[in-house]
Amino acid sequence: MRRVVVTGLGAITPLGNDVASTWENLLRGRSGIAPITLFDASPFEVQIAGEVKGFQPEEWIAPKELRRMDRSAQMGVAAALQAVRDSCLSIEKAGSDRVGVIFGSGAGGYGLLLEQQKILEEKGHRRVSPFLISHILPDAASGHIAIELGATGPNMGVISACATGTGATGEAWETIRRGDAEGMIAGGCEAPLVPILWAGFHALRALADDKEDPARACKPFDRRREGFVVGEGAAALLLESLEHAQARGARIYAEMAGYGSSNDAFDMVASHESGRGPILCMEMALRKSGLPREEVDYVNAHGTGTPLNDRVETLAVKQVFGEHAYRLAVSSTKSMTGHLMGAAGALEALISVLAVRDQVLPPTINYQERDPDCDLDYVPNEARRARVRVAMSNSVGLGGHNATVMFKEFES
Repeated sequence: MRRVVVTGLGAITPLGNDVASTWENLLRGRSGIAPITLFDASPFEVQIAGEVKGFQPEEWIAPKELRRMDRSAQMGVAAALQAVRDSCLSIEKAGSDRVGVIFGSGAGGYGLLLEQQKILEEKGHRRVSPFLISHILPDAASGHIAIELGATGPNMGVISACATGTGATGEAWETIRRGDAEGMIAGGCEAPLVPILWAGFHALRALADDKEDPARACKPFDRRREGFVVGEGAAALLLESLEHAQARGARIYAEMAGYGSSNDAFDMVASHESGRGPILCMEMALRKSGLPREEVDYVNAHGTGTPLNDRVETLAVKQVFGEHAYRLAVSSTKSMTGHLMGAAGALEALISVLAVRDQVLPPTINYQERDPDCDLDYVPNEARRARVRVAMSNSVGLGGHNATVMFKEFES
């Protein structure tokens, strides 16, 4: 099995439309959660979200294609192009068949679907776009990215709800490890801020709110936590075989060290109280990495801010790491970005890479009151300089999906 390294990063998030601004705002403990502007949320009780601000897709995508694409795919393409640009990878020189794309969305093009439904109702079926079917698919972004870049290698969309971005990153790692590609663009995208989905989120009765200050709404691991905040965006990682990266003199952010995937096999919404799903995928990732668990310094938690998720995830971390759980750091960056659904795991993998590169831990903001069931070091409120040899990122999704990825300092 070949070694795999990270050579490029891209992001469109509620904290910025590139990696640098997103990372800077995370380390400053700033929140991207604010009142919704993408649609009229006034009929709903909760009117806040992690909305991407000032995104200009025309900077990345030709007008003809842009008109046909859903917002989720637009953000996915932009993040992927950023990652390739950041890596300085020439796909033509690498061989187009040796570069692939694994990129997914938990929901797909719901905005586009609603737009065309309205056209159907108002103007009739003959006015519905011939591009509707091909452009609402959850794997549409992986197709768009491949076409834009001319990447003819392995291509698919991993779809596993809120674990999508993590699963895509892990499967891209596996593709390179087994020799099917030299480079893979991996990630996730999501644009769930549309009325029908917003109504569905309300029906789950798990949304957090703060009428006075939206930035305070998401409180992972805090005793006062009451739910999650929905976000949107995209993130991409360019993974390469170590040999290929070194041969072209690429800058290496970190080495990808492990990946695990599992399912609770219990309920479509709730995690199993024992934490068995996250335990299984963390154990799998550790086994594949070959690293002793005591070398893991940081866990970017799924950390949604719901009472059940945070308690179960804390239990799972303690079960996997034993006494070392009290020596490692855990933080939830969803406290600042909101929950990017299918893009969340890709963004949090990217954040874990940067934690390794910069030797700094992003904080969990809004942490004020300790919960006896959540008794780990959650890096409260302020970023912290620390030794980060190995970082782990966890994701949990509807349908019982779980995924874990690991990154470590690169050593030649």
